[in-house]
Amino acid sequence: MITNTPPGLKSRFPLALIALSAGLIGLGPPAANAQDYIVGRTADGQPDLQGLWTNDTITPIERPASMANQAFLSRDEIASAEARIAERRAIADDNVVVESGGSIGGYNQIWLDSGDTVLSTGQTSMITDPPSGRAPIRPEAEAKRDYGFAHVEDHWTNHTVWDRCITRGVPGSMLPAGYNNAYRFIQTEDTFTIVHEMIHDVRVIHLDKTEHIDSKVKLWMGDSIAHWEDDTLVVETTNYNDRGMIANSSAGGRLKGVPISDQLHVVERFSRVSEGTILWEARVTDPVNFSAPFTISMPLTRDDEYTMYEYACHEGNYAIENILSGGRAAERSATP
Repeated sequence: MITNTPPGLKSRFPLALIALSAGLIGLGPPAANAQDYIVGRTADGQPDLQGLWTNDTITPIERPASMANQAFLSRDEIASAEARIAERRAIADDNVVVESGGSIGGYNQIWLDSGDTVLSTGQTSMITDPPSGRAPIRPEAEAKRDYGFAHVEDHWTNHTVWDRCITRGVPGSMLPAGYNNAYRFIQTEDTFTIVHEMIHDVRVIHLDKTEHIDSKVKLWMGDSIAHWEDDTLVVETTNYNDRGMIANSSAGGRLKGVPISDQLHVVERFSRVSEGTILWEARVTDPVNFSAPFTISMPLTRDDEYTMYEYACHEGNYAIENILSGGRAAERSATP
């Protein structure tokens, strides 16, 4: 973590991430740009985090086991990874004919927007702690995840809460997916609001609260309160119910479908390090499902040209009904 805080930054983010986001590995302008950056202010004097931000990327949430403890990619590795994804998607676009009996899938590439570059920091995974870049998932949590995916035709509770169009939760709502990877930040004197493109979630986080709601009240996205630590916005979320998941998208890898408990505790940090970059970090603690806390960190990129559209997902959607109906039909056909 940072020990000598650069002027105008005042952040707890790993120095390596801040330096790399400014181009220490030769990918951009000198690192001094990030260290010397002075955060703009809103009309009421707060550090200005407002704008439209995106996080589409091919960087995985968990580091591939083959990369062991390699925290960052070289320039050549970045170029190679981006070339491979471009080639793979070009092939997918050409293969629009499905053989008889084959799976037609969900969407072709024209409907997806999952990014075609690694994160600007060059990090090999969004998980930055533990050093392995992998979440310490308890075996029983993995078993519950696997059971749900194996029994999606049996009951609606075995589907992810995103498939059911309820929420992606916190921190899941900040993690990239196959499309709709945009966030609008809005600030007032006493609130910080995040409008999520995916699943139309809106988080209104209070800056004038110092205590959470009664512990008996459990919420899908928890109860969030926030404060400023110099120029970094720190958001603490508690009061979760135990019906959500850490990640719902396939981009989550092993984390997709891992349950949360009502003991989940998340601390997020938002630090603007340049006109076009906010570093976001989430420290996740859930002793029921993870053997230790872990940290997810990545840059968000400003994109004023991006247009957010309505996400027309609704609870009780036909997809869930059809999957369950298919399961019942399979049961009937198997009955003598």
